[in-house]
Amino acid sequence: MQVIETLAEGLKRELKVVIPAADMKARLDERLVDAKDKVRINGFRPGKVPMGHLKKMYGKSIMADLVNELVREKPSEILSSRGEKSATQPAISMTEDEQEAEKILSAESDFEFTVAYEIIPAIELKANDGIKVTREVVEVSEDEINEQILKIAESARTFEPKKGKAADGDRVTMNYLGKVDGEAFDGGAAEDAELVLGSGRFIPGFEDQLVGVKAGDVKTITVTFPADYPAANLAGKDATFDITVKEVAAAAAVEINDELAEKLGLESAEKLKEIVKGQIESQYGNITRQKVKRQILDQLDEMYKFDTPAGLVDAEFDNIWRQINTDLAQSGKTFADEDTTEEEAREEYRKLAERRVRLGLVLSEIGEKAGVEVTEEEMQRALFQQLQQFPGQQKEILDFFRNTPGASASLRAPIFEEKVIDKLLSEISVTDKTVSKEELLADDGEEATETKKKAPAKKKAAAKADDAAEGEEAAPKKKAPAKKKAAEGDAE
Repeated sequence: MQVIETLAEGLKRELKVVIPAADMKARLDERLVDAKDKVRINGFRPGKVPMGHLKKMYGKSIMADLVNELVREKPSEILSSRGEKSATQPAISMTEDEQEAEKILSAESDFEFTVAYEIIPAIELKANDGIKVTREVVEVSEDEINEQILKIAESARTFEPKKGKAADGDRVTMNYLGKVDGEAFDGGAAEDAELVLGSGRFIPGFEDQLVGVKAGDVKTITVTFPADYPAANLAGKDATFDITVKEVAAAAAVEINDELAEKLGLESAEKLKEIVKGQIESQYGNITRQKVKRQILDQLDEMYKFDTPAGLVDAEFDNIWRQINTDLAQSGKTFADEDTTEEEAREEYRKLAERRVRLGLVLSEIGEKAGVEVTEEEMQRALFQQLQQFPGQQKEILDFFRNTPGASASLRAPIFEEKVIDKLLSEISVTDKTVSKEELLADDGEEATETKKKAPAKKKAAAKADDAAEGEEAAPKKKAPAKKKAAEGDAE
């Protein structure tokens, strides 16, 4: 076999691989000898089929299998012998001339194919001891713990039917039908819907007009959808809601005690307090982690400058751009609405894609040299988390990861990355700084993480991807999950 390098330009490589016809014939003969004792042909005893007859009947199909095996196996062997790693799956091309292909299958001509690929650049790792980060730490106050427990108690409180008019804090059970220009609209109707007045779950003006209603009242209210409402057919429109009040109920007094804890499946109020404190600390810890990680990545980005494989950058950009356009479509906005143009946004996110690819290669090299590994147990745990996110679709998800080449990498990559970050944190300078909750939550202007397909928090159309979930969904609820009824209230 002869390997000739026909292109070496930047990271691009192209190789011409030639396997002489004599070698192909020798491989074919080996297969025919092996097949001789296995095939059954009428008129011949087992193992007595003449080689010429066997070749005539099966030669081309066996040769076709050989060709497929060679183009499947040889490229990786060749790259390994050259000490190269391909950034993406190498592109294989063979002759399209039918006569030439016929000669190859008949072992009358050399078998030639080309391998085109981009190499992963060699990365010379630098010392990490120059990396310095500040880890912001929030001390959780008693007031914050008690405030959170109070919210839990309020969400778990009971309501008792009452006579008389509804006031703020009361729960109204009702049927309603929403209309725009006299026509009912999709998602604007519900039966036995429950709404606690003053909760702010419905669009402005809706709840205010229910103050004072009584059980049995029939009422029509008028509201105006916000101009930036995500549903374009409702944005800025006046709407009416025909309401039938079925019940008015007053909230029972909120008490934080062992009885409340038992309702929540805990043994005591003290245990509830302990769990709530842990949850708050975990939430702050996740934010702290992301900020520290961002500092590390920013410094690695300054430390390492090299050309990135275009194929990897293209794939990363396509993922980002797909997410950006999905978010824009869901929010009903355009690039112009966000003071930018599509061309400017493309340029910005192309740079982000290049950064992510470069940092991904750096982290991969650091992890490989440090012996970082992802265990089977960690992979199983990640898969289980995926299954929990999509109840009822467990079989489809399992089939996807079992049958889709490279799918498991989407589970492995974020685990590997976090373990590399942990490794770096053990080697770099980390200074803890106690800050307030407000300081920790303050937007530093660049909130894009390397593991999420989200946009930087700049005032750009695509950069507003994170804000899509903040808009009001279908009427009259705020922040409604997709596919829920328009006026249906949030479980949260």
